[in-house]
Amino acid sequence: MADHAHKLEILRGLIKFKSNTQKIWGVLILLSIVTAVEVVLGIYKPAALKAPFLGMKLLNWIFIILTIVKAYYITWDFMHMRDETKSLRRVVVWTAVFLICYLIFILLQEGGYVFDVYHDGFVKTDF
Repeated sequence: MADHAHKLEILRGLIKFKSNTQKIWGVLILLSIVTAVEVVLGIYKPAALKAPFLGMKLLNWIFIILTIVKAYYITWDFMHMRDETKSLRRVVVWTAVFLICYLIFILLQEGGYVFDVYHDGFVKTDF
């Protein structure tokens, strides 16, 4: 790990803090606000956000984006990824990206098969 002080800012330098303690509280408050927005949207489910967008409801896309924001700040600040070397950060991120893409591929493949079984009955595939 690098031998330098932690950067005392969040949101790309938009909010700056004077100490690590203040920064921890700032990140906690940011994560709490994002979680509160998710909970409120999950409870009320506004009709305007139920419109389809790129194959899913807009509300689902908002949940996915907010979850990614939370995961980013948890990893970046609380797991101290910011202080690691660029190569280690890339290894962690690219591994996760490839794993997620692989899991999506598997879900789409198996989901299509399961749909066909429920829709058409037994499906036999010759390889």
